[in-house]
Amino acid sequence: MRNLLAILLIFSMPALFGQKPALNLIPRPVDVQQTDGSFRLSGTQTISFNSPDAKMIAGMFEQKISKVAGYSLKLQKGTSGAIRFNLNKTEDGRLGKEGYSLTVTPGNIELSANQPAGLFYGMQTLFQLFPAEIESSSRVKADWTVPAVKITDYPRFPWRGLMLDVSRNFFSKEDVKKYIDDMARFKFNTFHWHLTDDNGWRVEIKSLPKLTEVGAWRVARGGHFGEREAPKDGEQATVGGFYTQADISEIIQYAHDRFITIVPEIDVPGHSMAAIASYPELCCTKDPGIKVNPGSNFADWYGDGTFKMLIDNTLNPSDEKVYEFLDKVFTELAAMFPGQYIHVGGDECYKGYWKNDPGCQALMKKLNVDNVEKLQGYFMNRVEQILQAKGKKLIGWDEILEGGISPGATVMSWRGVKGGIEAARMGHDVVMTPTTFAYLDYQQGEPTIEPPLYEGLRLMKCYSYNPLPEGVDQKFILGGQGNLWSEQIQTLSHAQYMTWPRGWALAEDFWTPNEKKSWPDFVRRVEAGFDRNEIAGVNYSRAMYDPVISAEVKDGKTIITLESEVPGLDIFYTVDDAIPGRYSPKYSKPFELPEGGPVTLRVISYRSGKPLGHLIKLSAQDLKKR
Repeated sequence: MRNLLAILLIFSMPALFGQKPALNLIPRPVDVQQTDGSFRLSGTQTISFNSPDAKMIAGMFEQKISKVAGYSLKLQKGTSGAIRFNLNKTEDGRLGKEGYSLTVTPGNIELSANQPAGLFYGMQTLFQLFPAEIESSSRVKADWTVPAVKITDYPRFPWRGLMLDVSRNFFSKEDVKKYIDDMARFKFNTFHWHLTDDNGWRVEIKSLPKLTEVGAWRVARGGHFGEREAPKDGEQATVGGFYTQADISEIIQYAHDRFITIVPEIDVPGHSMAAIASYPELCCTKDPGIKVNPGSNFADWYGDGTFKMLIDNTLNPSDEKVYEFLDKVFTELAAMFPGQYIHVGGDECYKGYWKNDPGCQALMKKLNVDNVEKLQGYFMNRVEQILQAKGKKLIGWDEILEGGISPGATVMSWRGVKGGIEAARMGHDVVMTPTTFAYLDYQQGEPTIEPPLYEGLRLMKCYSYNPLPEGVDQKFILGGQGNLWSEQIQTLSHAQYMTWPRGWALAEDFWTPNEKKSWPDFVRRVEAGFDRNEIAGVNYSRAMYDPVISAEVKDGKTIITLESEVPGLDIFYTVDDAIPGRYSPKYSKPFELPEGGPVTLRVISYRSGKPLGHLIKLSAQDLKKR
């Protein structure tokens, strides 16, 4: 018995002697020091605040605790509560507008910041220090303790964004709010709202009612986006929706309460088919048969970035009525959205119809230009003048550089980082959002399992991103953004699946100093985040567990290489039509695929004897394509 007690004592020593728990904070704070002990929540404690703004954040904290723990904590003015929310009387220069200081001891919790935003972000960190049950939407029993820590934290970049495309597929007001909630948990502060495109106009403009009467609706279609049947004459357009101005106001306030600024996008002069379907006179062809696109193909793409539109989806830059139209749109939009920016798109603008239009040719002659690309520069400068008259700043995709833009325009670099580097060296503010690191609609795991798409972006690649290019003055790099285009995404659950955990990687890319990032440590925190998402009811992808499978031919033989981006996984495989498991061959080095008949490779990843990834099945022909 004494020996048994001795053994038990050895294994319980970490707990008895206060071994500090691992912290699972995303994004990783600038400085974290773990200290001894923990704070235990009870129903008798008070929450204090030292200003009205601090009271607002303290109230949000109390509401969350009340919902999950089942008891209310008293709010009181002052600085003596067991849990303290304080705005600094003297500004702490390290923290800036969004930083915070959080100290947890066994006796109290103190959260301080220069501005309310900092208190809010500090509260998100505090919630992540609580047990995962804090993510529940209803009362739950848990050991409500917080490990003792001292944290000093502030963001690397002022622009930390996610974009949601609601044109290709409409998301309800409640869906948008939920997406904003998920963003706020990880300290994103900018929600780029892609409201218009070829497939739907989603914002009410009262002076132009056809934009939502016609432009918000398309015909019903199934199948893969880009391969659907085109609309037919007389066919009813029944799929879609839009946000009333009251809806917009409600969502703006909802985001504001979570310290998220909404940047609305009206995509012009290209990607305007929904607007043209509503008002055909806005384009060069003035074709009354143009309809809101349901996901059918209307362009020939040539593989080198060039393309030809088969239907006119571009506003006419030579028609003054177009600018009158835009003035009405931006007048109402500027009145709705309090943020300083309005995004005007500017990407993938086809100019073939301009080349053949007499009005555009006359305008080129008047401007003394011989390149039709310059007409987009003229158009964008006219749009910028409209926005400036309403007190707003223009931001657009990096194509706006091609036609010449004013020094005040801000560039969103999506075609790699080249456009952002060029814009920054010209003195423009830049948001870095390259496809190679930040396009969340791309496949995130094994291509044969993920829904079909032309590109992939794995979690590790997302996490490796540094938004500050070498040789560029940081003052011009506002930050970064992830983009979720919704061609293949019809539900909030799917949007969540595509966003998380890659959105967590971007959150850390944009918040945490680059030298503080660690991929193995991030993986550990992501796995803890999976557990929290399960409790929160937020969908996510486990694609990081799927092995990366590659093949090459050497001396006429097919050699297979299996790699894992997650440390510590075991990869098992079969080539004999058996289902792989932990008793199958374990991968240790590249191996030769058997020849002389149809062979199927099956692969699955394990940890500690349990499967984690998907079962992947590839034929010899599939492998040779790789």
